[in-house]
Amino acid sequence: MNEIFNDCRSPGQLIEAALKANGWTQRVLAIVLGVDETGINKIITNKRSVNAETALLLEEVLGIPAEQFLELQKTYDLAKARITARPDSKRATRAHLFGGLPVTEMIKRGWLDAEDVRDVSRVEAALTKFFGVNTVEEIEVLPHAAKKTAVSADVTSVQLAWLYRVRKIASEMIVAKYSPFSGRKAVELLRPLISAAEEARKVPKILAECGIRFVIVESLPSAKIDGVCFWLDEVSPVIGLSLRHDRIDNFWFVLRHEIEHVLQQHGKSTVIIDAELEGKRAGVGSDIPEEERIANAAASEFCVPKKSMDSFMARKAPFFAERDILGMAATLRIHPGLVAGQLQHRTDRYDRFRSHLVKIRSHVAPSAVIDGWGDVAPVGE
Repeated sequence: MNEIFNDCRSPGQLIEAALKANGWTQRVLAIVLGVDETGINKIITNKRSVNAETALLLEEVLGIPAEQFLELQKTYDLAKARITARPDSKRATRAHLFGGLPVTEMIKRGWLDAEDVRDVSRVEAALTKFFGVNTVEEIEVLPHAAKKTAVSADVTSVQLAWLYRVRKIASEMIVAKYSPFSGRKAVELLRPLISAAEEARKVPKILAECGIRFVIVESLPSAKIDGVCFWLDEVSPVIGLSLRHDRIDNFWFVLRHEIEHVLQQHGKSTVIIDAELEGKRAGVGSDIPEEERIANAAASEFCVPKKSMDSFMARKAPFFAERDILGMAATLRIHPGLVAGQLQHRTDRYDRFRSHLVKIRSHVAPSAVIDGWGDVAPVGE
């Protein structure tokens, strides 16, 4: 008897088998259950589904667990749906695009020519334009798409979108011709500026005159990106910053870090994206990639010379008074925030010395090519 029941593929077949085993008709079952015979017929012919209430009634009079009726109903409904369902590859594409990219934010920031994220066709058209492809299937954030941008495997779709925006803006900038000499000159010209926050306003002009395209693009949600270095046609270096940490120490560390990538000609074959460039990732340990170790060391040395910082730590540890920080900054002709930033890093105490970490964006933004915080960089079609 169990074998007969186990061969059933729908609730209707199971009921029909049970009636046959009991010698009942559909009318008998309808009378026992106190329901209309037509309803029983519709269930047996699979024109009506068995719900939980009906399954319990059938369990009571037929002795078959209600779970068995419900499981058969679920299996039958799914099998039926598979027959009529039409697979659509566009759904998977939309899942990656709308699920992986911050489309709403990109629209809000003016990156996409669309007004409503629910206007799928227009959003997809805007995305193809943004990523410079002919169809949405070619957008390289998709798993199957050809990768046009040489980036490391761990770069996220959100970071890639940010990178595309930086590249688009940078490609339309007009700067002087770059050379290794002009790159080193840029470092020399920037060095005196670290004495005061307001001096950062001169950074964009110096970099442009030295042939480095400098772009500031506000970070996207969850990107956790600090900066990027890459080259246009392998001759024109680009530095992009997000300024997601609006502090003087972070600004100069990340900027000098990216400049060192330029000086070392990093980023020509693979785009250098620096994310979460603080804490351990700002160190010089053996577990950090060589390119990053070199850039970190140069950035630290630029902000506060290592010998000076080593001496300061040796003399003043474990207590660092305000007058000591101010005194060292005055001696080195640097902003106290740079000393405070190095102290935070070396002591791993990021809750201390914060009063010196002044904001920097308001000083550098007016003279820079900037996108975000309410401003949209003017780029062509």
